[in-house]
Formats: sequence, structure tokens, C-alpha cells
Amino acid sequence: MPKYSLVGYDGSATSQRAVRFAVELALATGGRVRVVSVLQVTEGSADTCALMMTDQGGSRCSHLLDEVKQLVPGSAALIDAEVVRGTPGDVLLEQVGRHNVDHIVIGHTERGALARWLLGSVSGEVLQRAHVPVTVVR
Repeated sequence: MPKYSLVGYDGSATSQRAVRFAVELALATGGRVRVVSVLQVTEGSADTCALMMTDQGGSRCSHLLDEVKQLVPGSAALIDAEVVRGTPGDVLLEQVGRHNVDHIVIGHTERGALARWLLGSVSGEVLQRAHVPVTVVR
């Protein structure tokens, strides 16, 4: 049974379902849940990116834990939350080793073939590269 599940969280309905699933699993198994929201910057100068990351990161981090804990009332003691800068797939996979994660729960949003080809799929990347069990929640 998983003892420490990692959830990638972006505020979408599927990531909310992923958090609920992971918390319910943790409650059933005596585990914990680590929720990570990735702050990804794709355009702009270095100064613009740094300012945006500082401003968004600070406010996003202060609201993330409260937002996530409201999804499953009474679960606050089971959840660790963090906002991390980077590319979603890389960040989630890095978290596995850094925090001794033994299970990943990720939401999957259906996209068309063109969007998947252009933008990629975080869930697909995690499934392909992870060395721990992965649960994809739809």
C-alpha cells in the first residue's frame, strides 16, 4: 500500500478529483499526500519571468494549501503542499526521489490529437518515465 502519494495540482476538475482520490487512499492506508503545483514560465525576458515567478509563486503558495485542504475537509494533517517552478513532468518526477514518494496520482484532461502533439501530455510523460506506480484519474 502507498505510504506517500504525490499529486500534481493545477486547479482543474481532474486535479481536484486526483487530490480527493489520493486523500481517500491515504485515509484508508494510513499514508500521506504531497500536493505539488507547478509554476511554469514559457515566455518573456529573464527579468519579467523572475518578477512573475516571485509574485505568482508567493500568492499561489499561500493559497494552495488552503484550497487543497478544502477539497477534503478534515484532511489537513495528511497533506503537504508546495509550489515549484519548472516543467510539470520533470518537477513531478523529481519529487519522487526527493521526498520518498511511492505513488503518483495525476489528473488527465482529454485533449485532441493536435493539442497533444503540440503541447504534450503531462500524464503521458509521467506514465512513461515514472519508476513508481501511477494512478491516472479522469
